[in-house]
Amino acid sequence: MTDGQRRAPLYEQLVRHRERAPASFHVPGHKSGRGLDPAASGLFRDIMSIDLTEIPGLDDLHQPEEAILEAQRLAARCFGAEETMFLIGGSTVGNLAMILSVCSRGDVLLVQRDAHKSVIHALMLAGAKAVFLMPRIGPRGVACGLAVEDIAEALKTYPEAKGLLMTNPSYYGIGVDLKPIADLLHQHGKVLLVDEAHGAHFGLHRELPASAMASGADAAVQSTHKMLTSMTMTAMLHVQGPRMPRSALKRLLAMLQSSSPSYPLLASLDVARRQMALQGEALLGQALSAAGLLRKRIGSLSRLRCLHAAEAESPFPADCTYDPLKILIYDRAGTGDGYRLKAELEQAGCFPELADPAHVLLVLGPGSREADIERLAAALRGIDGRLPSGSASACNPSGPAEAPLRLLPDMAAMSAPVAFDLSLASQAPERWVSVAECEGYTAAQMIVPYPPGIPLLYPGETITRPVAELLARLADSGCRFHGHDVAKERTVPVSGRAPV
Repeated sequence: MTDGQRRAPLYEQLVRHRERAPASFHVPGHKSGRGLDPAASGLFRDIMSIDLTEIPGLDDLHQPEEAILEAQRLAARCFGAEETMFLIGGSTVGNLAMILSVCSRGDVLLVQRDAHKSVIHALMLAGAKAVFLMPRIGPRGVACGLAVEDIAEALKTYPEAKGLLMTNPSYYGIGVDLKPIADLLHQHGKVLLVDEAHGAHFGLHRELPASAMASGADAAVQSTHKMLTSMTMTAMLHVQGPRMPRSALKRLLAMLQSSSPSYPLLASLDVARRQMALQGEALLGQALSAAGLLRKRIGSLSRLRCLHAAEAESPFPADCTYDPLKILIYDRAGTGDGYRLKAELEQAGCFPELADPAHVLLVLGPGSREADIERLAAALRGIDGRLPSGSASACNPSGPAEAPLRLLPDMAAMSAPVAFDLSLASQAPERWVSVAECEGYTAAQMIVPYPPGIPLLYPGETITRPVAELLARLADSGCRFHGHDVAKERTVPVSGRAPV
């Protein structure tokens, strides 16, 4: 792994340029930080000194031939790909490019239903059709990936499908073994595209699941900033094999990403790769030890539990994989409120990743330290002691008295083809109806609880009773929404006639 990996060619080239103390007569206007507002210079000075542009020696992201090309090649070797492309628009732009490179207008793509909203946006841009496949639902209403049998049935029903877009792992850290899925798709001549935004660390430690690349995926996008150490907005797109049109991918990325990419962002990808290549096993080992300590501390509490602990009360399907750096906390009495728990932790100076009506998600990584764990554990002990007493039945370790709220609608395992078009993104709703009366209408916009950014409804989808009830419960719980704020407005944008 260390062959050539000690270098960070792009970062090193930026440092060498800075050391020459050059006179800048090019953009950006702050001139390597010298024109920066003095009140902000203390925080920004160093990073602005390498905020440069495509001058000789610094290469060009959209036509890489020097330092960026070398950095991407080193990343490909580190993460097990044949080719890697740096992204400065997050996994979002990677999802857009993957789908647009494979799908044209009218094409069918199999899509895991709990996909990120960027996948829906890509389908709109492509004018493609999606056949949605519902993931299985595991303990406490948590989605736990697609079954191979469901994918096989979808391929039999829609042999014209270009391939499958999977989200693996989920925001909550649950995934599936991808190898049998990749083998199945390749037997049918189809591509496996993986939104692996939350799995950039996979395959870099023996206690972590295998990566999508190691499992045979044709393309996978990873948010290097989420679970590794690059800057926010940075990601990588990995490809392998003959099925992905790589030239088309690169042309699309040049269209979708800024023509003035940030060099600090690109350099942070370079150094994050070097760090993982040289120290990944040790750093991730420390993070895993911190996660184990946190699970131990939570295990000593009376009411709060973590789903991903070894003593999890209900099994997931045998082919599921788990990210031990994602810890999902809940009140075993079934009376706790995830949003309230998140607020109390934030008041104690501990900021979780997200809350849903029944859970709080904690994310650990290479920067997690034992002192942070003990601070969080102290906050949880205080909260645990303040929770109201539950009945004996409600505190049964086998699970809460009432099933927690699912974050996905109850729907068929496989949908009919759903046509998407860019015009859907700009059409104004014909009317707004109350949440209580939305059943039977057609959704006019995406309804996106955020986080995790998974659309509960997409434009053109009929609002069924289970979906309407789920929407009402989410609105009542204080859930945040991107776009139209259902919780605040208490309405849903719809089109078409009123249901009969």
